[in-house]
Amino acid sequence: MANNPNETNVVEIAGKVVSPIEFSHEMYGEGFYNFYLEVPRLSETVDVLPVTISERLIINLDLKEGIYVKIFGQLRSYNRYVDGSSKLLLTVFARDIKLLKTQEEIKEALKSPNEIFLDGYICKPPVYRTTPFGREISDLLLAVNRAYNKSDYIPCIAWGRNARFCDNILVGDHLKVWGRIQSREYQKKVNNEIETKVAYEVSISKLEYIENDNNRMELAKEEA
Repeated sequence: MANNPNETNVVEIAGKVVSPIEFSHEMYGEGFYNFYLEVPRLSETVDVLPVTISERLIINLDLKEGIYVKIFGQLRSYNRYVDGSSKLLLTVFARDIKLLKTQEEIKEALKSPNEIFLDGYICKPPVYRTTPFGREISDLLLAVNRAYNKSDYIPCIAWGRNARFCDNILVGDHLKVWGRIQSREYQKKVNNEIETKVAYEVSISKLEYIENDNNRMELAKEEA
């Protein structure tokens, strides 16, 4: 993935549109739409990811179910109040879109259909655990700054030796991570009924710890 060194949040995904294009909201006179993109994995399963796109990017573009596209953008988070509590929601915010018109274009795009780079700070103590099969996992929450003093809060999962390494990092530490966005179904009990829900997170394939550039000292001062 080629990205500007000043970018802190870069996403490239490619796949098939699998939902109708629905109006989401308007901001400063600009309309935004949502749809879902089915992105294949190497394991022959798929991730179904939410995409938000400006009306200005889809003018004269026949965006409909069944077509293949490549999206360039960022993974954004926002809070929504559901049943009296705040819930963190994620979406791929499209900054550009390319319609894949030929089988050759589709085949080439699907060689690397799901890539993300994030540069941010740990904002919650990592949770390290092992699965019943002995696989090591660490859950992270990464705060990634963007323009206008806003931040996106991105759940991430590290595996194996990266998970073991993350068990020793602290809130405020600076990390750069590379990986893919995944969708994961889970069961939750709601009003005495079991419901299937979907979570979105970044599966980390590579991470870099940025030394001497973190907030540990500031946090220690605040806690003293």
